[in-house]
Amino acid sequence: MKSTDYLNILNESTLCNGSAAGTIGAEPGEKQQDATAVKLDSDVAEEYTQIKPYAGMPKEVLLLYSSQARYRVTREILFWLTVACTLALVALTITVIALSPRCLSWWQASPVYQIYPRSFKDSDGDGVGDLKGIKEQLDHFLYLNIKAVWISPFYRSPMKDFGYDVEDFRDIDPLFGNMQDFEELLAEMHNKGLKLIMDFIPNHTSDRHVWFNLSRARDPHYEDYYVWTNCSATGPKPNNWVSIFGNSSWTFDEVRGQCYLHQFLKEQPDLNFRNPHVLQEMKDIIHFWLEKGVDGFRMDAVKHMLEAAHLRDEPQVDPNQPPSAMTEWDLFHDYTTSQVGLHDLLREWRAEMDIYSREPGRYRFMVTESYDYEEVDKTMMYYGTRLVKESDFPFNFYLLDLPHNTSGFWVQHLVNLWMTNMPEGKWPNWVVGNHDRPRISSSVGPIYTRVINMLLLTLPGTPTTYYGEEIGMENINVTQSQIQDPAGKYNASASRDPERSPMQWSGDMNAGFNNKTNITWLPLHPDYTSVNVEVQMKDASSVLAQYRFLNTLRQSELQLHRGWFCYVHADANVFSYLRELDGLNQAYLMVLNFGKDSAITDLSSISELPQQLKVLMSTNQVNSGKVVQKSHILTEAGEGLVIQYSNPTRFNPSHQTQCYVSEKACYLGAMDILYKC
Repeated sequence: MKSTDYLNILNESTLCNGSAAGTIGAEPGEKQQDATAVKLDSDVAEEYTQIKPYAGMPKEVLLLYSSQARYRVTREILFWLTVACTLALVALTITVIALSPRCLSWWQASPVYQIYPRSFKDSDGDGVGDLKGIKEQLDHFLYLNIKAVWISPFYRSPMKDFGYDVEDFRDIDPLFGNMQDFEELLAEMHNKGLKLIMDFIPNHTSDRHVWFNLSRARDPHYEDYYVWTNCSATGPKPNNWVSIFGNSSWTFDEVRGQCYLHQFLKEQPDLNFRNPHVLQEMKDIIHFWLEKGVDGFRMDAVKHMLEAAHLRDEPQVDPNQPPSAMTEWDLFHDYTTSQVGLHDLLREWRAEMDIYSREPGRYRFMVTESYDYEEVDKTMMYYGTRLVKESDFPFNFYLLDLPHNTSGFWVQHLVNLWMTNMPEGKWPNWVVGNHDRPRISSSVGPIYTRVINMLLLTLPGTPTTYYGEEIGMENINVTQSQIQDPAGKYNASASRDPERSPMQWSGDMNAGFNNKTNITWLPLHPDYTSVNVEVQMKDASSVLAQYRFLNTLRQSELQLHRGWFCYVHADANVFSYLRELDGLNQAYLMVLNFGKDSAITDLSSISELPQQLKVLMSTNQVNSGKVVQKSHILTEAGEGLVIQYSNPTRFNPSHQTQCYVSEKACYLGAMDILYKC
């Protein structure tokens, strides 16, 4: 029975008794009973006012107690405590976001792997690699923990320069497949978490491109799509400009009756980027491939895109040299490269790509190719400015000079050349080989293959791996009759065929490159039975296994992929440096021997290093796991050591001139986060 019901019954009983007493009269005993009933009524009322709240109580009881101080104060304390905690959490979240450094993008976290499509994998048995072949081998990148893949040109082309003479920028050459093959390859790459970088070739087209044929016919819209000037078939050339492949940069066209400019082959006429229609055409092509889902572009030969309108002779390096014997190296290219307005073009393209980068997780990458040699300041301009973005980085080709001098001093010089000239806050990168340069294992020597891979994968920034470098492939020997490269047909010593041989997948027929017929477009290297992916996957000490270990270490350790880089030591043999991060006690020391002799490195003057150091990995596997003294670190020629050590004292604060970092960050162990510091 509810308390209120019980109280009402008692009240009704009292009223009935009172009425009877007034009517009949009360005896003394009855008066005593009335008094007892009144007392009981009073006790019940008191009991009701002291009852505790209970589940299911009516609103009247709830309101009676909710206004009492002990409940009201508790409720208000809990409310304001909740508000304070919410505000503190929001403030902490904002603080963490504001103080956190930017996450590394995919092109920073992973090496870039270059595929030369003719040579990677042949799926149809014609002896030439193709897009379906690349698709068959995508798991190779997952095995190596590589996420970024750059594929050299596969546009429709007459193949006078193996794809760098483009006949149609919106089509696939049948040699490599068709558009459906490309779309299936791209979709499968994205399914596997891989990114595809395409070659974009803006400087020139093929002479079979529809634009060129309309231009030579003087179609009003296309008349100025290329660089034309007056000349005759038998008379002197317009000036002394020389093409990359030799001979004059000018060729007379009988249809138009003028000369056209070509800084490469005569079958590769230069586009006229002073014509706004040409610029728009190239923007439209960029949009076409970005709409397909391409993740980035490598911009080819960008320094040649503009030339001086006055067409004057370029200054000769030797003024007394006869003009008839000129090569590209005999001229100062003041009027044919890096002209005013070049960077404006590239920044426009960057802006177009940024439109597509707004989609979360779909940043579109841009890298530029420009061989500027000793003019490193020109290369650095491709990074853009603090206010205007250009390429994410220009390719760093200075490590291609490693063969000139194998010493610790020389390697430090080449690394320092980039690091000291790179604009503050930018991201470095490293290249030791590509489709135009001899394989590093051949030019430096196979004993240095492992230590060079260790250098690439432990320096700050993005390494680029040319297909086959992960297994130590070397150049092939190509006879005069076997030459395929157009440059080699002009000059056999300039052939680039030796570094373009088919990828060595296994010890089977054709090294697994072509499993259907006994045809390969270039000869195989005779060592393919021992130097191949299949064999090296089974060998824990192989070049491939060490590459994979180092790349995994690079991506898993904060010190290696975004920490400080500090020079420690260099001599005639050894180049040594540290990788560390403020807030982490653990750091890494690299000791790399590029010399011709074994060497003992004494780092006892480095107080931040502990006396004893443990080798995490050596390119000579028997030395992995050894403990060495910092005053006596022994390395053989071509050996590299990754040494992991722990010390709460960091090296960089007291050696600022020896240390570099793209974006400074510190580690907070209590919260397991990075923050700007």
